[in-house]
Amino acid sequence: MPVAAPTAEELALLQDEAVRFTRELIRIDTTNFGGNDPATWGRGETEAAQYVVARLQEVGLSPQVIESAPGRPSVLARIPGADRERGGLILHGHLDVVPARAEDWSVDPFGAEIIDGMIHGRGAVDMKDMVGMILALARHLARTGQVPPRDLLFGFFADEENGSVWGAQWIVEHHPEVFDGFTEAISEVGGYSITLPEKDTGEDVRAYLVQTAEKGLAWGRLRATGRAGHGSVPNDENAIVRLARAITAIDEHDFPTEYIASVRALFDGITEITGQGWDEEDIASFLPLAGGARHFVAGTLRDSANLTMLDGGYKVNVIPQTAEAGFDCRFLPGHQDALLALLDELSGEQVEVIVDHLGVSVDSPREGALVDAMTGAIEAEDPGARVLPYCLSAGTDNKPLSSLGISGYGFAPLQLPADLDFAPLFHGVDERVPVEAVRFGARVLLRLVGSC
Repeated sequence: MPVAAPTAEELALLQDEAVRFTRELIRIDTTNFGGNDPATWGRGETEAAQYVVARLQEVGLSPQVIESAPGRPSVLARIPGADRERGGLILHGHLDVVPARAEDWSVDPFGAEIIDGMIHGRGAVDMKDMVGMILALARHLARTGQVPPRDLLFGFFADEENGSVWGAQWIVEHHPEVFDGFTEAISEVGGYSITLPEKDTGEDVRAYLVQTAEKGLAWGRLRATGRAGHGSVPNDENAIVRLARAITAIDEHDFPTEYIASVRALFDGITEITGQGWDEEDIASFLPLAGGARHFVAGTLRDSANLTMLDGGYKVNVIPQTAEAGFDCRFLPGHQDALLALLDELSGEQVEVIVDHLGVSVDSPREGALVDAMTGAIEAEDPGARVLPYCLSAGTDNKPLSSLGISGYGFAPLQLPADLDFAPLFHGVDERVPVEAVRFGARVLLRLVGSC
């Protein structure tokens, strides 16, 4: 039985709370600097988790708090569905954010100011907007006594910005039972709109991109070893030189372009709407049609390996025995083993490749009842809109959930202005989200859970 349509007052409260929670969560500094040292990451995740727990308890829900380490809590709340035999749906978000240097921003990154209809602040799109939406949704269902068609699990995870190590990944490894009976999940970086010219009329058409796949990731270090010595003495076993050669080889490697199924489906969908075909030999001229998503889309055309950190030496006149460089590799579905082997080959015999964290790629079905429900929810709120699949170049907490056989999608629905360059807002300066987009997303999610 679908969830009953809300009254005007109930719908207004749902949307108002989604906006309010987004802003109040932004004001809680949950910066994640990596690792698990309280001296560096502070107590923000605990404060945010306590905030979520309090909001859930206010409407009679009994959330479960799972702490992977002191100060690293995640919150889970379950709402039983009418059909307990069906596989359940997880709606999840993360409470942490990447660092923001206040001097680089035009506003306080933790002020959550509304300027020109936009909520500004770190986490506005990554991803306290979605957290605000699903928190408001859980409260609406509990407050109105609505029973969704199937079980729902609302997850508010720690540590996603550090590869989920102390959040979703830890829970999957140590408490997989909390996900028993759940088969699908939705989370961030999907469901947002781009604007395309319709081929027959020339009028603008919004296409909402549902993330059905995401690249895998490998974070780690190159460690070069050599012979330590005096800076005045010739040395043909210099660790820094060996590391530099490995860095150059990796940086100069030309990764081949490959169009995986979800990317082809996106490009074919854009072509169907606009009438502009895409050419594998000249994809650069086609990518601008992807609008605010083009940077994410461009990152899904090939594997990548970027060098991100350097650590070598301890005195200017001493040749060190070791030197290291950090790397961030992203690989297309099915490419994990080949990419790691290539990295080892390019680095050479004197440089060890150390993988500190590995995140699997995700490739979920592009068709099915949930995809149909997402499409229906979007079309009901934005008649005439289209829904297209795409692959994300980054990663989400759907990675660890996939190890339990849970199909994960990016579906944080946002109706965006045509001129908003959306992808660079993630981890960027002056991150912001339209107020009306958050209200729209709350309405879409209510329709989704009420019909799927």
